[in-house]
Amino acid sequence: MVRTCVGCRLRTAKSDLLRVVLARDEATAWLVADVSGHAPGRGAHLHPTRECLGLAERRRAFTRALRARTPIDLTDLRRYVEEQDPGGTDQGTGDTTLVRNAPKTGSA
Repeated sequence: MVRTCVGCRLRTAKSDLLRVVLARDEATAWLVADVSGHAPGRGAHLHPTRECLGLAERRRAFTRALRARTPIDLTDLRRYVEEQDPGGTDQGTGDTTLVRNAPKTGSA
């Protein structure tokens, strides 16, 4: 399956992306890394890199993708991504299967 990173907008294999879901209590909403990929609720996909997280933050992509009505706390997700990407590398893995905003093909 192919998904689009909410940060860089590159389409890539779902297995290369981190799924994140929105967790809430009465006053706060925050993002949780869904490592299993099966947590309930609406999810958004992101390359687990600091660069893509920063792009998603600047574009307010999580609020839009997850249809959040309140501000989202990114502290936990930022900590997780920093553990996964300690050197601050980008998603450029040399993989030529990444396609920027490729048109959808096939039947829906």
